[in-house]
Amino acid sequence: MSSPGTSIPPLVADAPAGGVRSDGAISDPVHYMRMGTLRFGAPPPLSLYVHLPWCLKKCPYCDFNSHEARGAVPEDRYIDALIADLEASLPIVWGRTVISIFFGGGTPSLFSPESLERLIGAIRARLRLAPDCEITLEANPGTFERDRFRAFRAAGVTRLSVGVQTFDDTHLKAIGRVHDGAQARAALEEAASAFSTFNLDLMYALPGQTMAQLEADVATALAFRPPHLSIYHLTVEPNTYFAKHPPRLPEEDDAYAMLDRITEMTGAAGLERYEISAYARGDHACRHNLNYWRFGDYLGIGAGAHGKLTFAHRVVRQVRFREPELYMRQALAGRPLAQENEVTRADLPFEYMINALRLKDGFALEDFSARTGLAVTAIAQPLELAEKQGLITRDLHHVKPTVRGFDFLSDLQALFLGD
Repeated sequence: MSSPGTSIPPLVADAPAGGVRSDGAISDPVHYMRMGTLRFGAPPPLSLYVHLPWCLKKCPYCDFNSHEARGAVPEDRYIDALIADLEASLPIVWGRTVISIFFGGGTPSLFSPESLERLIGAIRARLRLAPDCEITLEANPGTFERDRFRAFRAAGVTRLSVGVQTFDDTHLKAIGRVHDGAQARAALEEAASAFSTFNLDLMYALPGQTMAQLEADVATALAFRPPHLSIYHLTVEPNTYFAKHPPRLPEEDDAYAMLDRITEMTGAAGLERYEISAYARGDHACRHNLNYWRFGDYLGIGAGAHGKLTFAHRVVRQVRFREPELYMRQALAGRPLAQENEVTRADLPFEYMINALRLKDGFALEDFSARTGLAVTAIAQPLELAEKQGLITRDLHHVKPTVRGFDFLSDLQALFLGD
């Protein structure tokens, strides 16, 4: 998955105080430490998101920053740009330990294992990684070659996320995937053999999909005994091919019934639903995504990557230049940032809740204060309203969504929007 982002205002003009200049450079880190109205203690855990934007073919439902590879992907130059981007960012994350790294796209598995090894080596040389740092690579079965996944493992990747979406060849064609069901099965067999933990991505409510076909997809997925399963409802996003040419999708009630059946089947197979779209065995929950949902910090590098960083008196969001060629030019010149903004006090409750309420176990009230710098009184009224509507349960220390809250998550999160 790409890192979460929010609407960000235009880049500010040059300012002697530091921060982001209009040319995209990162200035004096003292700028980020100046006094403000919030007060944070120790910063939250830090992750690294690395965006590799090329893919074999743009899927008609995809609204991520992905670009079809027309000819050879400029691997060496792009990795040079990523390293330069990281170098420019070091002053604002210096001394912090990175708990997870996620290579997202696009299709990161288009890059060679040798290129990934060079990049991971460069990251290790510049950042302090936790001894058990989770390093995830998204992979498309359409790029699968025998022994390629093992080479990624040898390069330093510890977790593979395989974007199957469906095993049904008719549905794969309908959603524009470049692989077929046989390739998906072969990729999963190799992932299970090469990695001690991996993720399988599925989608449901596909064009023309029936309950029986959904059950067949889930049963096939579970036959590979995935430690982690991510299952997403196909949605029509703005500025996609499907937005211009909408497919005929299952009715909303049918989609809800599909989700209920998914939860039944995964539960019977020993997978626990720990997040709105994720199921895992034991301790195989995705640590990188958990850091997002717990409102941790993440540095995002690469074309169009988003980041969120906490300083002593503020929370800052960043976005890199989106178009790959422009990004490479800017990053290699030490100016990777396209936009930056400070999250306002009024927006912090919603920013926190849009993440934390995705988790089945919810959040501790003390964590809300630690991550936002706000007192719990800032969310007293929406919490009371959510409880009256049966969307949450809570005690003096903890808040968690109910089954109804999970089913109507957008409505629950919206209660925390500022005026």
